[in-house]
Amino acid sequence: MLLAAAAAVSIAAPAHAEKVVITADRYLDVSTGRYVEGPAIFVGDDGRITAITQAAATTWPADTKHINLAGKTLLPGLIDMHVHLDGPADIGGYRGLEFTDSFWQATAVGNAKAMLDAGFTTVRNVGSGNRNDIGLKQAIDAGYAVGPRVVPAGYALGATGGHCDSTFLPPSLEKDKKEEGIGDGPEELRHQVRRQRKFGAEVIKICATGGVFSRNTEPGQQQLSEAEMRAIADEAHQWGVRVAAHAHGASGIKAAIRAGIDTIEHASLVDDEGIRLAAARKQPVWFGMDIYNTDYTQAEGAKNGVLPDNLRKDREVAQIQRDNFRKAHRAGVKMVFASDAGVMPHGQIGKQFRTMVQYGMTPLEAIQAATRNGADALGRTRDVGAIAVGRYGDFVAVTGDPTRDVTVLERPDSVVKGGKLIARSN
Repeated sequence: MLLAAAAAVSIAAPAHAEKVVITADRYLDVSTGRYVEGPAIFVGDDGRITAITQAAATTWPADTKHINLAGKTLLPGLIDMHVHLDGPADIGGYRGLEFTDSFWQATAVGNAKAMLDAGFTTVRNVGSGNRNDIGLKQAIDAGYAVGPRVVPAGYALGATGGHCDSTFLPPSLEKDKKEEGIGDGPEELRHQVRRQRKFGAEVIKICATGGVFSRNTEPGQQQLSEAEMRAIADEAHQWGVRVAAHAHGASGIKAAIRAGIDTIEHASLVDDEGIRLAAARKQPVWFGMDIYNTDYTQAEGAKNGVLPDNLRKDREVAQIQRDNFRKAHRAGVKMVFASDAGVMPHGQIGKQFRTMVQYGMTPLEAIQAATRNGADALGRTRDVGAIAVGRYGDFVAVTGDPTRDVTVLERPDSVVKGGKLIARSN
């Protein structure tokens, strides 16, 4: 049981006039797992927290906007490390051919708002068509759309015929040249790292193995060599960019860990050696395991147009992945919250917290995966992941105690991003 703290921060009057003050019954310090009672959290014009005091002992100027969340518990804005904002969950298989190319970017706007309403104020979009995630980030940042802070990847990188390539069309409909992001051999893939970063990628996404929802690939197949992955990682790190590897299969996971990849996505079929490698690697490596979405895909996939072979792979992987989540967590592997939103509806991702607890995490550990750990894995601990002076004023407010009942995160009452209360879509 967590103990409530009267104050876990230094109490001081704000140094200068603040734009906004947020008050609530308490907030969760995710680094200690303790609550801070009765806070007044001040946010400046730049959207960052400037001071945290006790509300009962603090006054503020009359022109300071007051967001009163009485009766609520505050957490840092949540972080989802694996989303696809331009992928509506209810369009699967060949149904996507019914729509024009620009349709997907338009859907991303609503999906981004749904994620923000769900309490996720930062998301990492790991691969999109037409650089939809980069355009959406720019629109949100410029105020033309409402959504979370987006860490975009642009096009995902992979091998010819692999999971990141276009695998649903016959040769007569293929382009004469390789799809964007596709490379064969270390030098071609180094070029693709540079190209994605050039046009706005803030993370590099690669497909190290086959996948569930592609055609003519199996999840366990390794599709990039360790040398290719090492070239990608070295090139990205030279530019100060981190790398996420889609990797279901055991051999691909181990090669990615040895190659210096930063996060392993899915990690479904990881073996004991892979878990040991991840737990022991000096340079941190994080697992992002999407262990809830099969509940949705198996229930709704056929209706949405997902092909039978894809549903077959989804069934075969699901329970193995969940059991391996438990094993990796027990072994001390660093873990982040990763939903694969787009495979399931973006507004439902909070349901994964329940599954993470079911398979071995405490509620606090699941919350930390979506806050502190996500910020660490992004390399953005000065910006997000905690309620602290200097970080963005991003909060999710819930009724109840999420460290006792993590399901309260499925239905947040209010969301604040950069000190602004977000109007809900419904």
